[in-house]
Amino acid sequence: MTDCMQPTKIITAFGSSRITPKDARFQDVEVLSEKIAQLGWSGLVGGHQGMMAAFSHGMVKGGGKVTGITLEVFPTPPNNTLTEEKRASDFFERMQMLIEQAQAYIVLPGGLGTLAEFAMTWDLLAIRILEQRPLIVYGVCWKPLIETMQAQLVMSVDHGFESLICCETHDEVLAALVKVKD
Repeated sequence: MTDCMQPTKIITAFGSSRITPKDARFQDVEVLSEKIAQLGWSGLVGGHQGMMAAFSHGMVKGGGKVTGITLEVFPTPPNNTLTEEKRASDFFERMQMLIEQAQAYIVLPGGLGTLAEFAMTWDLLAIRILEQRPLIVYGVCWKPLIETMQAQLVMSVDHGFESLICCETHDEVLAALVKVKD
């Protein structure tokens, strides 16, 4: 089998559409995703702005491919770095595609939309609707939220928090991804 025919692992990135290239978090995610691409991963994102743009830029820079699962109601800007785009008719179809096609997930800094994507993915992993795969929460913003949820949520399963991998460094993220089998 030639290299171009090798199946690649796919990681879905969830994150804010509002973080700009001037923000240190944007630059950090761009560097991180470049390293992820160099490990042989392809990416899935839900759009082409903010954290999704940072992730896409880094993936392409690292030699990877990134597919955008975007909504039909929003136009695609001409200067995006997606290598492919698939259009979804609504948020639910978009979320389903982002969740079902990935072998791993990374939750980047974000807002309510990111939280919704994270919660749905986490629940599907926790109740074993999805086969186990890494659900990485990346950045200092997530640890206090995870700790609060651990103390306050009534989980439907005892092992719910076992699905999460909290990472604050690139090395921690890359170590979690290296463990994923082809």
